[in-house]
Amino acid sequence: MSDEKKQLVVGVTKETFPGENRVSIVPDNIPQYLKAGMKVVVEAGAGYLAGFTDDNYREKGAEIAPDRKTVFDKSEIITQVRGLGANPDKGRSDLDLLNSSHTVISLFEPLTAKNEVKFMADKGVKSFAMELMPRITRAQSMDTLSSMATIAGYKAVLMAAEMLPKMFPMMMTAAGTISPAHVFVVGAGVAGLQAIASAKRLGAIVKAYDVRPAVKEQVESLGAAFVEMEVDAKDSEDKGGYAKEMNEEFYRKQRELMTTVVAESDVVITTAAIPGKKSPVLITEDMVNRMRPGSVIVDLAAERGGNCELTKLDETVLHKGVSIIGPGNISASVPFHASQMYSKNLLTFLKHLVKDGQLNLDLNDEIISDTLMTRDGQVVNKRLIEIFGIGKNQERSEQ
Repeated sequence: MSDEKKQLVVGVTKETFPGENRVSIVPDNIPQYLKAGMKVVVEAGAGYLAGFTDDNYREKGAEIAPDRKTVFDKSEIITQVRGLGANPDKGRSDLDLLNSSHTVISLFEPLTAKNEVKFMADKGVKSFAMELMPRITRAQSMDTLSSMATIAGYKAVLMAAEMLPKMFPMMMTAAGTISPAHVFVVGAGVAGLQAIASAKRLGAIVKAYDVRPAVKEQVESLGAAFVEMEVDAKDSEDKGGYAKEMNEEFYRKQRELMTTVVAESDVVITTAAIPGKKSPVLITEDMVNRMRPGSVIVDLAAERGGNCELTKLDETVLHKGVSIIGPGNISASVPFHASQMYSKNLLTFLKHLVKDGQLNLDLNDEIISDTLMTRDGQVVNKRLIEIFGIGKNQERSEQ
């Protein structure tokens, strides 16, 4: 990279993962980067699939680079939606463009990307995984997982409504009364709560279930009924507020409880995903067999194996008249607003990282220490070191 630049340069690359339509920084945020003393260089066409033209970026003060290499050559910080790990095949080509002067900030799927994380360490780059953002009050505006889960919960309801051979709301018509659809949402995290709210807006009768009893109030505040099963709150939720992985005996009792509710539902939306783990099977084939023909299941945990036993990623399975939708990368199907939300998360994070025009890595700040994956040729994230079973002087990976 050239020594000419006086500003910290942030690079925005075009996404190379198949079907990834989002972009890491949107034009409307460019002035805030400039005000914070950063310059932004955008690869030509990077925002096109999300609805942003190169002219939109120029008008806001960004520089358009003719190709990917130019972005890497000019930039100290590289922002992406899907970095290596979340883009394991095509993302490898970026390794040739990276060097120890780069800092990469992206989604990396780090908990299941041991080799890819070590590749980043081998290149000597600093890398930050947005998925590892701690769930604390100070970091709420940087919480990308919550932002994308909001999109997913909303879109899941629209997908179900389009597939269901019924209308969601109750209607009084000259031809008689149309009864409302019954929607059952499994998992009341951010995606589940958004699905509940969206289904209610469309007029459905909504029930919801979560292993965490504490979310009952949130579910009911949105107008849904909470399906209860006795469970110790300490056993159901980790310190970050995520649902914990439970044992098989728990899931057996849970399936028994849900069998009746699932059979009565026109739509089931499942959102139960455990970070870095295979999704628990909550909807069995037997439960699906009990559903009425025409019913719909939207499995938002499809990327981790699915909450439904019959789910297939990126496919719609028709089983005895029931449609089981297993969408992958669902946020990319709403790229304009998904990019807008992700871009704001990144902007807030970068403003937190950059002080007086330079990166300031205060490792006493858990926002920084929890998201930092690699630095100085090492994997430095304590959580990843524990998961991968590596020490400070881990073996160098072979590229």
